[in-house]
Amino acid sequence: MGSGPLEQVLRPLRLATHPNLLVGLSLSDDAGVYRLNDEQALVQTVDFFPPVVDDPYTFGAIAAANALSDVYAMGGEPITALAVAAFPADLPPALLTTILQGGADKVAEAGAVIVGGHTVTDREPKYGLCVTGLVHPQHIIRKAQARPGDVLLLTKPLGTGVITTALKQNRVEAQHLDAAIASMVHLNRDAARIAAELHVRTATDITGYGLLGHAAELARNSDVALRIELGQVPLLPGALHYAQQSIFPGGLQSNRTFLLDDSYVGIDPQLDEAHTWLLFDPQTSGGLLLAMSPEQASQFQQRCHARSEGCWRIGEVQHGQGIVIV
Repeated sequence: MGSGPLEQVLRPLRLATHPNLLVGLSLSDDAGVYRLNDEQALVQTVDFFPPVVDDPYTFGAIAAANALSDVYAMGGEPITALAVAAFPADLPPALLTTILQGGADKVAEAGAVIVGGHTVTDREPKYGLCVTGLVHPQHIIRKAQARPGDVLLLTKPLGTGVITTALKQNRVEAQHLDAAIASMVHLNRDAARIAAELHVRTATDITGYGLLGHAAELARNSDVALRIELGQVPLLPGALHYAQQSIFPGGLQSNRTFLLDDSYVGIDPQLDEAHTWLLFDPQTSGGLLLAMSPEQASQFQQRCHARSEGCWRIGEVQHGQGIVIV
């Protein structure tokens, strides 16, 4: 569901609160956080979706990495997961087994365990996870703590939405799909651990609302403005090629409309239009967008390089409101 319609759904809700609920729905974030004691808090999230690739095992791994990412974005470590699946009655059960195995193996890679799950019969396959993690209550990474002067860093290239759409249209090149899959199955674990080591306090993961949708949440929650340099934003191989052919997923246009209609995002009109559209591209298992001081950013980039983690400086945090793309 798009950000705009979801806001309309959630706004009328009257939800109970609790002193131990440290992060809930009152301020949009990547996961909920509930304090257990002075040293531990639970991080909880859920995410599932239809297949984005043809291979069932790979689909399971991608969906699991995507769901685990919300825990990493909050500074937590996943410990358990529940599998959630919908599956057509007329498909071989072995396909669902393979999807579940792909997800289970990715959860194991994260150091967590599958403890159960739930399935329903549906016309279209869907799979994902409910993930529980742990974080110290004083070390939660939020979307709401960016400060003017901070540097913006991104840990994965953009373009999974247009590339998987090209796959659905039988127009994708194998090497482009391979690069996108490698990015989607890669856990945000090490980047998140580096952020925790450096006591970074602001991050979000880039998923269905695209880079600018999630960046807008970070900016609004922190009451700051963002300046993003288009030429510094990393792209997956082939992403710009497909964008120039107008191969876009459906969610891209809704992301773009929501952010441009209220003029929250301003784009230099001299920039290449197809290139700018990729900033709205819905990502599956995208990277982390982090805001930190220049000193932290330098150390973060060095440590990412040492661990073969991607890291690109794409802009800065400023006083004001909104996002400007230059």
